[in-house]
Amino acid sequence: MRYWLFKSEPSSWSWDQQVAAGAKGTFWNGVRNHQAKLNLQAMKKGDRGFFYHSNEGKAVVGIVEVIREYYPDHTDETGKFGMVDVKAVEALPKPVTLDEIKAEPRLKDMVLVNNSRLSVQPVTPEQWSIICRMGGLDR
Repeated sequence: MRYWLFKSEPSSWSWDQQVAAGAKGTFWNGVRNHQAKLNLQAMKKGDRGFFYHSNEGKAVVGIVEVIREYYPDHTDETGKFGMVDVKAVEALPKPVTLDEIKAEPRLKDMVLVNNSRLSVQPVTPEQWSIICRMGGLDR
């Protein structure tokens, strides 16, 4: 299993909306960056990802699971980009803010710290464990 981080502005798609989508989940569309596209293409069913509220809140708030692998994004008129489907797994008992992530020395190499604009990014197993623990999950 690999780990990821999915960024979404709560005003566009929030954690609460993701949870409301239930077990059927929803598609993660709108990615228009080639590096993020490569990350989506690398995802496998069962991979886990952090759900990160960007701009408003700037915090990891939950965990999602990839339930459908990469396929064409119906909102992309160029046909160059695709998407995956994800479902909510669980909320973090305590959201982990960007400031807290930046203050943790063991997370200094995290993509979120060094390339905060990338909308879909990889997370190492060590980073995954650290953030889970910071958020109140025993991983």
